[in-house]
Amino acid sequence: MIFKSLIGAGILCLLLALVFIIPGNIEHAAIPLILFFVLMGIGFRGFEKLKGFTYTTMIFAGVTAAMYYPEYFVEYKGYTYSNLITPLIQIIMFGMGTSMAFKDFAGVIKMPKGVFIGLLSQFTIMPITGFILASLSNFPAEIAAGLILIGCSPSGLASNVMSYLAKANLALSITITAISTLLAPFFNTIVNEVIGGPICGDRCAGHDVEHYQNGHHPYWSWTHFQ
Repeated sequence: MIFKSLIGAGILCLLLALVFIIPGNIEHAAIPLILFFVLMGIGFRGFEKLKGFTYTTMIFAGVTAAMYYPEYFVEYKGYTYSNLITPLIQIIMFGMGTSMAFKDFAGVIKMPKGVFIGLLSQFTIMPITGFILASLSNFPAEIAAGLILIGCSPSGLASNVMSYLAKANLALSITITAISTLLAPFFNTIVNEVIGGPICGDRCAGHDVEHYQNGHHPYWSWTHFQ
């Protein structure tokens, strides 16, 4: 009953937000929008078919709060929050790794087709999607280059967390992420030249080394932990 009430309250918050947004007073819709996502996320926990959306709605709540109140998400008493990104990512990766064992990767080795499909999609669909979005938008060259680079970049924390929460094949997700990260310095250069052209150049240099250090060292650390 309480979960239904929370969802109902969330819908009321959304209606209140629309009251501000429709006339053009979007700056006043901050609190109702944030409450809408938070209440819906908590309310979804009471329904088996909807609880999987909790993670997504909470992300929307965080993004909305950061867009309306960015000053609270940058630093605190001179300490920059961006310094926490690397250790937090590594803690999350380590935590997910402790729930796995080497036997979980046995199926991936025996059936490598999923890895090849994932890698092919990573270096074709993703960059092409980024190029299409960059072409359709009228963003400056730097932002358009960023869209293409995001498409070229290997999958990381978000995809693995989504696989973990969805109870999907986490070993396959980690394997694709690891291999695509190792291949990225070579394939990204080719993709940038073919798809991005002069927009991207080689401005992604060094990104993949940092990505590997942050995202994959903690995975393999759980072997010693276990």
